[in-house]
Amino acid sequence: MENSPTAKLYATLERQRSAFAVQMNPDIAVRRDRLARLAAMGEKHAAQIAEAISADFGHRSAHETQMAELLVVGASVRHAQSHLKTWMKTRRVPTALHYRPGSNRLLRQPLGVVGIVAPWNYPYLLALGPAVAALAAGNRVMIKPSELVPGFCALLQRIVGEFFAADEMAVVTGDAQTGKSFTELPFDHLFFTGSTAVGKLVAQAAAKNLTPVTLELGGKSPAILDPSSDLAVAVPRLAFGKLLNAGQTCIAPDYAFVPNERIDAFVELMQRAVAQMYPRLAANPDYTSIVNERHFARLQGLLEDARAKGARIVAINPAGESFDPARRKQPPVLVLDVKPEMKLMQEEIFGPILPVLGYDRIDEAIAYVNRHDRPLALYWFGTDGASRDKVLEQTISGGVTLNDCIWHIAQEDQPFGGVGPSGMGSYHGEWGFRTFSKEKPVFIQPRLNGMFLMYPPFGKTFERMLALLKRIT
Repeated sequence: MENSPTAKLYATLERQRSAFAVQMNPDIAVRRDRLARLAAMGEKHAAQIAEAISADFGHRSAHETQMAELLVVGASVRHAQSHLKTWMKTRRVPTALHYRPGSNRLLRQPLGVVGIVAPWNYPYLLALGPAVAALAAGNRVMIKPSELVPGFCALLQRIVGEFFAADEMAVVTGDAQTGKSFTELPFDHLFFTGSTAVGKLVAQAAAKNLTPVTLELGGKSPAILDPSSDLAVAVPRLAFGKLLNAGQTCIAPDYAFVPNERIDAFVELMQRAVAQMYPRLAANPDYTSIVNERHFARLQGLLEDARAKGARIVAINPAGESFDPARRKQPPVLVLDVKPEMKLMQEEIFGPILPVLGYDRIDEAIAYVNRHDRPLALYWFGTDGASRDKVLEQTISGGVTLNDCIWHIAQEDQPFGGVGPSGMGSYHGEWGFRTFSKEKPVFIQPRLNGMFLMYPPFGKTFERMLALLKRIT
């Protein structure tokens, strides 16, 4: 038992707990040093990180890894470094008149040991992004990356060990059972990124220890092309958002609403946009593979189900290439004449397949979104301010990008997080710092104050004071 995977997990946790007990509120110099080491780690091993992820995927564009993972984590570190002094500062809080001359303060403290469970689709970003916030807030960190990217897991464990002591930040590798045991540890906070189905299990495991959780999940994120949209501008932006990482992105547009009379133009412009970005697909280093055979087969099953139920399948293959299934390159596909009973309208697609739904009135699109689980992201394209505001006000989603896709995730001055089935809690920038902090209210009572007038024995003085308080509060 002492050498079992679970025992090793607990040993690592206890090592970090003991270290935290010695240094419960690290000063700004310690925190900045940890952030600087994290940044240096990414810079030193950038090429190896991209190579490891690509090998695990079968092929993953190195440029996508640089842009969507390494660049974003580096920017997150720089943002935290520049704002850390302000975030750490004890805040003065207003004090109601009847409690003066007492005063209020809000003290931000680290929680302790934070557990992070990261998925396979952006394995560096979604392991180290939350870690930036946790380290900035003064915590110790344990990371469990996905077993579906084993080469990256081994690399991450090695390079984190190169730059951090095990009682500062540690990486745990192992299979799904190890992941399950990890979520059952009594962390001070557990951060999970992944599917809604697994998120429910993670929340249940954490609840046994009353461990607070942040769940960054997914869902079917809609893109709404308003009648006022310029398709020549909107479609390439939508194509970029859909095909980044071959659609294996939690905030990828999952389906598109297009005015009925503009669907043919939309299809033509999408074919042009794909050809412009990816003139060839099979051997194109810019076009990413599907991560493994199981996910590739799942996508084929979604297409077969849609075809059998009457959908029109428009495969976009600019060079007319044939594809070796072993390389798992899935060409972009538009699905027309979509029906609700099709599987691709019932689950998150997570690949380069885009169902296209026609509509006549914007209210139809809004009603459809609201009949389904609240999505992690929503995209709207157009110039009609009234229509835009109607969509923003009458739908609920984790985040929104207007007239583009994806980019709200990169805003360090905005929170990122889902709502309902697409997640709970948020991070990025100060929101991440607060997620991994205890904001402790402190009331300071001076020696001279009037609270003794409220002490027993209760009598006329108490009644007069109570009547006064009712008038001024």
